[in-house]
Amino acid sequence: MRVTAARWFLPIVVIVSLVAGLLIGRVSGGLGGAGNLSQIAEQRGLTADEAEGALKAFTAPGKYDEYVMVSSGGQSGNLYLVGVPSMRLLKTIPVFTPESWSGYGQGADWSEKILDEGSSDKQARDLKWGDTHHPGLSETNGEYDGRFVYINDRANGRIGMVDLRDFKPKQIVDLPNMQTSHGGVFVTPNTEYVHISSMSPTPQTPDGYAPLDQYKEEYRGISSWLSIDQASGRIDLDKSFQIELPPYTQDLADAGKLASDGFAFIGSYNTEMATGGNMEGKESIEQGASARDFDYLHIIDWKKAAVVADAGKTELRNGIRVIPLQTAIDEGLLYLAPEPRSPHGADVSPDGNYIVVGGKLDPNVTIYDIELIKKAIAAKDFEGNDEFGVPILTFKSVVAGQVEVGLGPLHTQFDGKGNGFVSLFLDSAVSKFTLGPKAGIKAGEEFKLLDNVKVNYNIGHLATTEGDTVAADGRYLVALNKWSIDRFPVIGTLKPQNFQLIDLAGPKMKVLADMPIGFGEPHYVQIIKLSRLTSAIDVYAPGTDPLTMAASAVATTAGKERVEREGNTVHVYMTAMRSRFTPDVLRVKKGDHVVMHVTNIEQTADATHGFAVPAYNLQASLDPGEVVTLEFTADKTGSFAFYCTEFCSALHLEMQGWLLVEPS
Repeated sequence: MRVTAARWFLPIVVIVSLVAGLLIGRVSGGLGGAGNLSQIAEQRGLTADEAEGALKAFTAPGKYDEYVMVSSGGQSGNLYLVGVPSMRLLKTIPVFTPESWSGYGQGADWSEKILDEGSSDKQARDLKWGDTHHPGLSETNGEYDGRFVYINDRANGRIGMVDLRDFKPKQIVDLPNMQTSHGGVFVTPNTEYVHISSMSPTPQTPDGYAPLDQYKEEYRGISSWLSIDQASGRIDLDKSFQIELPPYTQDLADAGKLASDGFAFIGSYNTEMATGGNMEGKESIEQGASARDFDYLHIIDWKKAAVVADAGKTELRNGIRVIPLQTAIDEGLLYLAPEPRSPHGADVSPDGNYIVVGGKLDPNVTIYDIELIKKAIAAKDFEGNDEFGVPILTFKSVVAGQVEVGLGPLHTQFDGKGNGFVSLFLDSAVSKFTLGPKAGIKAGEEFKLLDNVKVNYNIGHLATTEGDTVAADGRYLVALNKWSIDRFPVIGTLKPQNFQLIDLAGPKMKVLADMPIGFGEPHYVQIIKLSRLTSAIDVYAPGTDPLTMAASAVATTAGKERVEREGNTVHVYMTAMRSRFTPDVLRVKKGDHVVMHVTNIEQTADATHGFAVPAYNLQASLDPGEVVTLEFTADKTGSFAFYCTEFCSALHLEMQGWLLVEPS
């Protein structure tokens, strides 16, 4: 059954009054009167709500969206940029996976270097895929600053960094001492650190192996605090540190801000430490991990942890400083608080006062108060310790309230007006509820359910505009739905995900638009005001190396093109401009090692050129001003065409040349 925003149709005169009334005086002249709009609505069979939603989401040709949504790409290994409210796909940013259009990982030196450095010795093979989950935009004073974005590879325990000057990846770090990663990515309020924690605990043994019957003794979770160079955005492992955690399954996390600045919060499940074995006479992990009524919210004092790490109270483990679990306990860095079983999200309100947790098997959101947490820590108000000696705060002492919101609560976002919005996986809905008095809610109105809107279907994450920051503005919400049956035409057995745009401006939430996501399974997004992306550039300075964003030592200018031979190594200094390569004929001998330095000498925005030698599996994309180096060994004789892969001018097809590999 097709589900619409309204299941009844209004008379066309009402649609005319609602739709045309929004536009009267603005477009009637240009469209020959609002009657054309009413006719379109009638022909399309639109209800008043649907027509209104279309107008609210519409961004006219040549106009810009107010927000940009930075979306994970799931199994694609990429990031995606989407305009809000138009829900138009603006750009693909490859990170962990080669991509042909941009030439990323297809032979260009800078991208090959990033991918190669992101595959450490712990990997059995070079990694050319990833599973992107949680983007984290850089912040200054708790607000997005438009400089960098970080993204985790949930599958392989890696993190990538994208520079928002040119929206290209500049670094992949393969994190030691952990495998899968799910807890984050989040940044601290001034991007001092980017955090990511392990999902599956890992044996902290020299060879990385321990039998499962030694799970409690040898396996540990890891919380990674990655130091950020403020000029480049790069991760510096030498200044970073990790905190050893109990072998629970650490899940999603968030950084404190304002009232809770200096703290971080990580949800967890499988505090039962189930290890499976359902064909060995044991219960499955699914059963074993759902036995207890409570799991544990991890509370980390990261500012104190940084001091402890700098004081040398660490172990050097695989190239990074690690604070052992016992040290974290002794130094008061780690505390636990009971949370409803099988929680997923742990989300901090814009003012930093409240931490909201949704337990998948509990119909409530549980709302913790940072001041209550601090008081309980100071008073040593503990229920006891866990099996590893970590203090457990008394549940009633740290919880400000609970709100019954529906079935399967997962993640919470905020509007900066004292309200939270939680995704309900089982109900396929979003619920709106109030926070407490510290968020400005009047007495008697705190911790109440306000509204509920259905989405299609099985929502996972959700995001509000700037909702992860101190500047949440509550304009729009995007629901990230896992299923889309009956929302789009049948185009095969693998269905797209479905993003839905929800208007938060009125007293009731309204679904405005659907957006099919056909490139993977996005998990999380962040939505930044377009006006904050002030560091973005249109054109590189002439001769720029995109990896360093500085002048390249091998940049070539017009008239300086040349071919230089050093023994059996041939260096080619080539320029690309509309509509030719110079030189356009290259002569080498079989067995030569060829190093091609190609410079796009254009300085006109969007004058991108491609360079491809198909016979040698080489493809690069060069934006105006960019320099790319490609290396290969001429191991087969022949006459091979190369060409520009980017349609660049009226004579684009003439932008080609020859690689002649003569017999040795």
